[in-house]
Amino acid sequence: MTISASQKYGLAIHTTTPQLGIVLNNFAGDSRRQIWDLGRDLSSSLHKYLQEILLPQSWQDIDFIAVAKGPGGFTGTRIGVVAARTLGQQLDVPVYGISTLAAVAHSTLGNFKPDSLVAVQMNARREQLFVAIYKISSTGIWSDYLTDTTVTEQEWQKTLAQIEQPWQLVKAPSEIAHTVDSLLSLAYAQWKQGLKSEWTEVIPFYGQHPV
Repeated sequence: MTISASQKYGLAIHTTTPQLGIVLNNFAGDSRRQIWDLGRDLSSSLHKYLQEILLPQSWQDIDFIAVAKGPGGFTGTRIGVVAARTLGQQLDVPVYGISTLAAVAHSTLGNFKPDSLVAVQMNARREQLFVAIYKISSTGIWSDYLTDTTVTEQEWQKTLAQIEQPWQLVKAPSEIAHTVDSLLSLAYAQWKQGLKSEWTEVIPFYGQHPV
């Protein structure tokens, strides 16, 4: 199963920070990507920017949607997931909720070998870290060695010290919306292998309580 270069596209949305990242790609030479610093205007501007980047295509040209499901900011993450779920329901296309941490790891993929481990950390509030450990696969379908969770720095260091096979550490960049391309790539790997994901299955992972 492949996407037709003339018609079908994948769409990725990243809203877990005050930045909005959107990429549209048919994986056959036509790709559009934009990052906006929106702050509190993210919720009111999201649909406008989605419409702008989509042209000259239409919504019927979308074959699947990827969205950053967190961890990240509560409001931004919720906005992105709700928008992706709504679009998936209306367009009747698969929606893939991709971990923010997985996208960070994937964005540095050139540094890793298949079947190796990559540990990812991202600063959270209250002196905690969002962390995960992934096993890299040459197929593009990654497995969780440690699923996304929230820990203290001390707990994280203890976890890393107990890993008995080689691993590398990746720290999330400050402008994390720039990993939106990796969101789409990870979703595309699932889509082209026929691993469908219904919009109802995409649940945000906030990592921490909003207050």
